[in-house]
Amino acid sequence: MPRVKQRNPEMRDRLLSVAADLLAEKGAAGLTARSLAARAETSAPALYELFGDKAGVVRELYFQGFRQLSEQLAALAETEDPIADLWTTASAYRRFIRANRALAEVMFSRPFADFSPGPDELAATSSVRVLIVGRVRRCIDLGRLHGDETDVAHVLVALLQGMAFAEAAGRLGTSTESIERRWRLAIGAVLNGFGARASA
Repeated sequence: MPRVKQRNPEMRDRLLSVAADLLAEKGAAGLTARSLAARAETSAPALYELFGDKAGVVRELYFQGFRQLSEQLAALAETEDPIADLWTTASAYRRFIRANRALAEVMFSRPFADFSPGPDELAATSSVRVLIVGRVRRCIDLGRLHGDETDVAHVLVALLQGMAFAEAAGRLGTSTESIERRWRLAIGAVLNGFGARASA
């Protein structure tokens, strides 16, 4: 089958889709410029023209991941119970990492030596950060949590990422019941520590 040579937005989107698939199937080591071009049925020069190099592809995956996470968190409705909303946000964050483990590794674990987020990349995380800090601030404003909203948000997000990757690696237990219990214990401990009565 002849390789598609059009260097256009459609090919750009196709390369990103294929890159995400390769990453999910073979991990960071399996995502190379050559393997990506071959899977997408195009050429390495076309990839370089569109993205500069493989690091440019990874950079776009990084942006794409944060756009998706931001959209999913923003779609969560607020209720009259800010603590319940924080639990819901935590659950959605966990689901995103479970469903997009390889993409989450690009976002949070830096698996590529040739890609290190700079100011522009870090700015892409702001919508997620602002949303979570805002939900924490609402808990503080209503007296359900105590402390600095940014500190609380950082601690909560670090916990969520650590727990999600531990779960993906099989380190939270072998049964659904034990894994869910440990998630409840972890999030409850953090919220209790900041002054909330934890409830799932």
